[in-house]
Amino acid sequence: MTEEILLDCEDRMDKAVTAYSNTLDTIRTGRASTALVEHLHVSHYGQSMPLNQLATLAAPEAQLITVTPWDKAAMQSIMKAIQISDLGINPSNDGNIIRLPIPPLNEQRRKDLVKQVNQKSEESRVAVRNVRRHALDELKKSQRAAEITEDDEHNAGEAVEKLTQQHMERVEALTRAKERDLMDV
Repeated sequence: MTEEILLDCEDRMDKAVTAYSNTLDTIRTGRASTALVEHLHVSHYGQSMPLNQLATLAAPEAQLITVTPWDKAAMQSIMKAIQISDLGINPSNDGNIIRLPIPPLNEQRRKDLVKQVNQKSEESRVAVRNVRRHALDELKKSQRAAEITEDDEHNAGEAVEKLTQQHMERVEALTRAKERDLMDV
């Protein structure tokens, strides 16, 4: 019983850290990355679709992202979606390819992005703590229902705390790495 709770706890914590890592990929640094735009939602033919389902994305240079729509009719929808996003990128097209030049970040924008990273980091920590709370509650319920002993509950609780600490350290490492990326001129 405790093994199932611990495995579920670890799986859910891993998912929380993975989601945080994916969120960090969407925060722009001074370098071009297709992760910045691949999940932008584009309204095309009355449907909202992620950009990576409408076009081929590439980063041929450090300061440029190219978007090649599979359907040329989607060009204007894609341009509009990029313009209304909060990326601060002004797209240009030549009829076949949309070019997204990535301007260098100024100091104030870098600091704003670091604040955004710290906010996302705290959200991720809260998610990990919620998983911990849920796992500890499940252990207490199992102990009250006499499915596990008090010692098993205590040992499993310590294992949950150890898992929580490991995942918090991973979140912190990801945060520090992204901050270094952002502040690197």
